[in-house]
Amino acid sequence: MTTREIADRLVSLCREGKNHVAVNELYADHIVSLEAQEPMKETNGIDGVRGKNTWWAENHEVHGGSVEGPFVNGDQFVVRFNFDVTPKATGERTKLDEVGLYEVKDGKIVQETFLY
Repeated sequence: MTTREIADRLVSLCREGKNHVAVNELYADHIVSLEAQEPMKETNGIDGVRGKNTWWAENHEVHGGSVEGPFVNGDQFVVRFNFDVTPKATGERTKLDEVGLYEVKDGKIVQETFLY
């Protein structure tokens, strides 16, 4: 798949709430996932990213959101995410606005970096 095809597929799956499918289908086994803050500042490997996604789903009630993009340039693309969520730990409803920067090599996503 080209970077454009991967980007379009990721956005489509995220809009459908199928993030786990996106990880299983589009991510390299040696994926690196970077966050701006702890507790998961750097996650390495497909199993780590699967665990991070499971943690997110189990610890947040998502009321709604949107996915914008993708915006593709060479072997990279950006997706903007807006979420209306309630973290179960605090019970305080909040809005999240972040972008994900993705890098593609050999037909798979090898790095994702979230900025917010």
